[in-house]
Amino acid sequence: MNDFHLAPTGETPEIHFEYSRNRLSVAGESYPENAMTFYAPIRSSLAQYLEQLSVDAAVEAHFAFKYFNSSSTKLIRHLIGMLNDAASQGVRVALHWYHDPDDDMMMEFGMDLGEEYRQIALKVSPLETA
Repeated sequence: MNDFHLAPTGETPEIHFEYSRNRLSVAGESYPENAMTFYAPIRSSLAQYLEQLSVDAAVEAHFAFKYFNSSSTKLIRHLIGMLNDAASQGVRVALHWYHDPDDDMMMEFGMDLGEEYRQIALKVSPLETA
């Protein structure tokens, strides 16, 4: 399966799904005018990828949002839910949730994901600043 990449814009995050390495990353800001339209090809690509995984596969997902709006929240949760469903079928999924060290709300959102999606191994970490 071909890797999937979308460059970031002022309103959308960078999406880089390196399927060949079982590594997914989403980084930046997400407040597109139409979140459903923006995330539709991402959801489709992820669904195709997850369908072809073997049960014992290991997937790493890295999410590093600076900001996302409420319509993006629903779709971000949907992507993570898809990963959680794969984990419940035997795929090992590690989710790395990164947040600005000063952004308590983004940190708490990541912690809440661990409560909601229990099949995923979650690690919440501050973004390193250089």
